[in-house]
Amino acid sequence: MPELAEVEYYRRQWDAGLRAKVLAVELHARKRIFRGSNTREIVRSLTGAQMSESIARGKQMLFRFSGGNWLGLHLGMSGTLRIEAPDVRPGKHDHLVLRQAKRALILRDPRLFGRVRFHHGKEDPPWWSGAPDISSDAFSARYVADFLKRHSRAPIKAVLLLQTGFPGIGNWMADEILWRARIAPSTRGAALAPPQCKALRRATRFVSSEAMRIIGHDYSDPPRNWLIHQRWKASGVCPRDRVPLSRATVGGRTTAWCARCQPA
Repeated sequence: MPELAEVEYYRRQWDAGLRAKVLAVELHARKRIFRGSNTREIVRSLTGAQMSESIARGKQMLFRFSGGNWLGLHLGMSGTLRIEAPDVRPGKHDHLVLRQAKRALILRDPRLFGRVRFHHGKEDPPWWSGAPDISSDAFSARYVADFLKRHSRAPIKAVLLLQTGFPGIGNWMADEILWRARIAPSTRGAALAPPQCKALRRATRFVSSEAMRIIGHDYSDPPRNWLIHQRWKASGVCPRDRVPLSRATVGGRTTAWCARCQPA
């Protein structure tokens, strides 16, 4: 599933269409990614509208168009955004196409776990508000401690995956954060001491900012000393201690960690 940095990368792909008018809208109205949305209203409102802004927050994207029209996208498990020639013939899994004079903006989602939402109004859509950005001042040590307290019985790996508290953090980022904070993924939130909470916040902000800078820019790989390069390997080792990684399902997700530097 695309996480914080991958979402930023795909958002940037559609920025080529900023300040350009949408000449035609094509979509697969019966696909579940449009659940809860009026597809006829999407076509009617966006045709002739100009895209003026794009924003990413966590795993969501928001595109603002002239006339008070807003398009919200969530990529789900397999969604991607791309740019094609204006006369491109959409593929089977290209469920939304915004045609402009010089390009076509395309949303592709083979597994249909994504979501397209539409809003009309002067203000941001009500469903756009949520947890504070990890890079913001609002994502403070007190905020993190209070959120952990509210989920004190859950394993910390599962807590990191809650988008209501850690927007944009997914499976690989959660493992990377816990490895850097030297916290075992099965540790209960209530068991974290104040220094561990602070270390968790620092690691979350570092991994998020670096991932946005590297992956979000041009989908480059993080440095070789990151855990991500080892966690996918069956024979992966800790980049620090060079000992084999431990693996288990924690919070319903496959998890990798170093038992030596992340003791239970």
